[in-house]
Amino acid sequence: MIDKAVPPGGHRKRQPGARSAFVVGLVAALGAGLLALSGPADAASTLGASAEARGRHFGAAVAAAHLGEADYTTVLNREFDMVTPENEMKWDAVEPARGSFTYVQGDRIVASAREHGQRVRGHTLVWHSGLPQYMSTLTSADELRAAMNDHITGVMNHYKGQIYAWDVVNEAFLDGSGARRDSMFQRRIGDGFIEEAFRTARAADPDAKLCYNDYNIDDADAAKTRAVYAMVQDFTARGVPIDCVGLQSHFNGQAPVPGNYQRTIERFAALGVDVQITELDIEGSGGAQADGYRKVVNACLAVPRCTGITVWGVTDKYSWRAGGTPLLFDGAYGKKPAYDAVLAALNDATTPTPTPTPTPTPTPSSTPPTAACGVSATTSGQWGGGYIVRPVTVTNTGGSPITRWTVTFTLPAGHAVTSSWNVSLTTAGRTVTARGTARNSSLAPGAATTFGFWSSRPNGDPSLPSGYTCTAG
Repeated sequence: MIDKAVPPGGHRKRQPGARSAFVVGLVAALGAGLLALSGPADAASTLGASAEARGRHFGAAVAAAHLGEADYTTVLNREFDMVTPENEMKWDAVEPARGSFTYVQGDRIVASAREHGQRVRGHTLVWHSGLPQYMSTLTSADELRAAMNDHITGVMNHYKGQIYAWDVVNEAFLDGSGARRDSMFQRRIGDGFIEEAFRTARAADPDAKLCYNDYNIDDADAAKTRAVYAMVQDFTARGVPIDCVGLQSHFNGQAPVPGNYQRTIERFAALGVDVQITELDIEGSGGAQADGYRKVVNACLAVPRCTGITVWGVTDKYSWRAGGTPLLFDGAYGKKPAYDAVLAALNDATTPTPTPTPTPTPTPSSTPPTAACGVSATTSGQWGGGYIVRPVTVTNTGGSPITRWTVTFTLPAGHAVTSSWNVSLTTAGRTVTARGTARNSSLAPGAATTFGFWSSRPNGDPSLPSGYTCTAG
């Protein structure tokens, strides 16, 4: 979503087409029955699962108009564990008339993500572009401030508990000098509009991560990068609620991955915020493109607070830079060398080859190694009527390999699991039993696997599952 980082003749990231007039409902609760939905495969075979093994995500920008295309959704739901709406949550899409909100296409993307165990990045709340016509009539600072805060609050309240992170403010700085962009927000409200947007966003959804997102802030020494760094440093020092910085990272032959790209990530992370690579694409082909993607992935994996990577689209066919073939899948949804490079980088970082341990010769007095496992669970998102538990991590804590594991836990009264992934679930009353699948049941000593689930609950009930135990065989 850039203006000046596009080669001459390039296009804005905006997909034309009429808005659909139908509403797709969210995933329904299944009551006492559970449905194990297919999620990412084992860490060696898909981008999302491989990234999750390192505590990161690997996502893609999604257009609602393509969700009816089988090849598109097959690749999307197989490979990616995070989605970002391309245009469906921008201001002109959700509030085309003052105070009149429409969420049909954004809801469609959220529903699809929930069905397939994917999280959602919200994009974007305040941006100088993508604004409806009525914004030009708001000539005073007070009018524009009220419209901005009402928009942020309205959109975030609608999606509260369903969005992992929001790009709260997008592209507020200029290239070159690092000065603020001369947007209507900057002209009429002044420098304080960014801080106000973040404070309003925190009040609207305290659980969502709040990000500043921009392009051409990949080079640590560039004036624009330094200006954004200074703003984030000021915010963190004064307690302004900012949780992450998004590097769009649009690269090509004339603007390749900077040599100090990892240092850029490290510098932002040192301020106490997460770094997310939010709109990655690299024009080119073959080995050069693959090398660029490999550098980006390795840089992110080297910094613990780099929490994930999102590529800006699923296939070259629909890329905003289609002529530069910048994505991981070609126009026929074939995996490109860049895909192989990314997957190899993820797996090289997450699954190092263990040093073989000699098997001791048993003696009559020796005690055979025990089979044991441990379990931990993280709640990654909550809203009034439900929550996501992900990841649930199962670890072989014993001294011998295990070929099967079983996790049990207890749901609060009135709660029901609505979907799950990487696991086979059954329920009896409030007790849920989770068993490994064919691809993740076997664990070597010290190895781990993850699964997750969505659950519904009565509105207002803050209780969460408890009593997680693991048994191994």
